[in-house]
Amino acid sequence: MAQPLMPHATASWLVDNTSLSFQQIAEFCGLHILEIQAIADDTAATKLTGRDPVRAHELTQEEIDKGQADPNYKLQISKGPEPVRRTKGPRYTPVSKRQDKPDGIAWIIRNHPEVSDGQISQLIGTTRTTIAAIRDRTHWNIANITPKDPVTLGLTSQRELDAVVAKAAKAAGIEAPIDTRLDGDREALISQLRQERETASHAGDAILSDVDALFGKRD
Repeated sequence: MAQPLMPHATASWLVDNTSLSFQQIAEFCGLHILEIQAIADDTAATKLTGRDPVRAHELTQEEIDKGQADPNYKLQISKGPEPVRRTKGPRYTPVSKRQDKPDGIAWIIRNHPEVSDGQISQLIGTTRTTIAAIRDRTHWNIANITPKDPVTLGLTSQRELDAVVAKAAKAAGIEAPIDTRLDGDREALISQLRQERETASHAGDAILSDVDALFGKRD
C-alpha cells in the first residue's frame, strides 16, 4: 500500500487535528501503533512538525470524515502524480526548502557523525564546502543554524536517510543505532493486552455460570 511522503510528520498532524484511532493512523502512515502512541504522548526524541496530508493531496477530507465515523475504516491514500525519479546530477531542492539545508546538515553531523560529507552531499543536495563549514563552525550563518531532522524538513525521505546511516555504520564497523524509545510503551501494551485477555476469559466463565444456573449444568 502506498504511504505518505513524510509518514511521521503526517501522523503527527493526524493525531493533533483528527479523531482517527491510533490504529487507523498507523496503517495509513505505515508505522507501528506504538510510534503513534509516542507521537501522541510527545515522547519522541524530537518534536515533529505536522504535515497536512490534505494540502499535500495525499488524503481527502472525505476520507478523514469516513475514518472518524467508522473506527474500522481503512484510509485510502489519494493517487497523486508519479514522482520524478532522479538518475544523475545533484538533488533538486525547492527554493522554499533551501534555507533549511544547513539545519538538516547540522542534525546529521550531530546525530550521525559516521556519515561522510559525500553521503550528506548526495542526500541533502549541497556542496562539500558547505558541509565542511558547518562541521568546523566557520559557516557564515553558524549562529542561526539549529539542528533539525532533515526528514521533518522535507529535504529527504526517512527511507533514504535510514539507508545512508546504515551504510555509513557498516563502513565504519559499528552497529546501526537501535531505537529503544518505545520499549517502555511496548511492555505496557503487552501488559494491557494480557490483562484484557484475562478479563475477557473471566467474563466468559461468568456467563457460563449464569447459563448453568438458569438451565442446569450441562454434562
